[in-house]
Amino acid sequence: MPTEQITFPGHSGDLLAARLDLPAGPHLATALFAHCFTCSKDIPAARRISERLAAMGIAVLRFDFTGLGHSQGEFGNTTFTSNVGDLLAAADYLSRRGIAPTLLIGHSLGGAAILRAAPDITSAKAVVTLGAPFDPGHVTHNFADSLDTIRTDGSALVNLGGRSFTITDAFVRDVAAAQLEPILAHLKKALLVLHAPRDARVDISNASRIFEAAKHPKSFVTLDDADHLISRPGDAEYAATVIAAWAGRYLQLTPPAPPIGAPEGVIRISEADPDGFLQDVQSGPFHHTLADEPMAYGGTNRGMSPYGFVAAGLGACTSMTIRMYARRKGWPLANVRVEVCHDKVHAQDAAPCTDTRIDLFRRRITLDGPLDATQRQRLLEIADHCPVHRTLETSARVVTELV
Repeated sequence: MPTEQITFPGHSGDLLAARLDLPAGPHLATALFAHCFTCSKDIPAARRISERLAAMGIAVLRFDFTGLGHSQGEFGNTTFTSNVGDLLAAADYLSRRGIAPTLLIGHSLGGAAILRAAPDITSAKAVVTLGAPFDPGHVTHNFADSLDTIRTDGSALVNLGGRSFTITDAFVRDVAAAQLEPILAHLKKALLVLHAPRDARVDISNASRIFEAAKHPKSFVTLDDADHLISRPGDAEYAATVIAAWAGRYLQLTPPAPPIGAPEGVIRISEADPDGFLQDVQSGPFHHTLADEPMAYGGTNRGMSPYGFVAAGLGACTSMTIRMYARRKGWPLANVRVEVCHDKVHAQDAAPCTDTRIDLFRRRITLDGPLDATQRQRLLEIADHCPVHRTLETSARVVTELV
């Protein structure tokens, strides 16, 4: 996934640090991501979602709010309103580059901020929240023990996630005054609410209130037992997959014509887990799957193995070829089922006079329907004319170049 490290001026003119994750192939749309309270653009959930969307052709801008991560400015001088201002500045930056955001994604308080900013980002067609509070003032429960000090002294140093932050009375008053219900009632954008029932920081009731306040089109998907930060890789992968599938329904993702020499387009594979073997497999913006290895071989068994995909290609092509022939002949073929197994065997097991190793694909075909014996035999012969079968039995050439 190509990534640009960029900066742009935030609400106060301080430079905000950002990453623009770009598709390896055609750029079909752009998303803007808002991270959670006192987090950064580089938390695992943000990275995984960006990777997944980029594989789909959607670029993602994720940035650190003022005073956080690598961005300039003082966190103690920020408020909920200033966060919204940073989001509008980010959207303006993307618009000036000619890639205005059509998808907005916000995590936790970033979700509340993205909802508040959404009406002012006219290019956006769809909004996603993850673990977002219905009442932005909910965030103050993270430092409830310091609220009296903040009101009395104007600010206090509080510990959040093992780090110290200055929280001001201005922040507390501003976040308490923020109201999302009127925004949701007139959002006029598709909304996806993602929330975990066991979220210990932002109760699931917040998701219910967000969903109820919004008009259709709206969707709600549970994140099951994920934690608030969606820190487990499997949970982040699930959230990313749901967002990618849902977004494709509301964004106009029109891929260009396939390049010369690749009539079926380009299949793009990107590593999803550098500690294992999990791979994102993307064919254009609409077709995605995972490749992996079994646990016995160091994988996580979350997708078919590479040879599994080869066998699947043979089986699918066989079934399609049989169906096309039967349809053309008008034969009463009700259903086709193909089972394929793959193994490495000595060539002498398949043909005499050689001891080299070859790949053996065993194919079992079931034909349902009132076919006579002649028709069944002919369809069995036609199976050998499947294009993938011919490729495997004859020869193929792989040309490799380093990019």
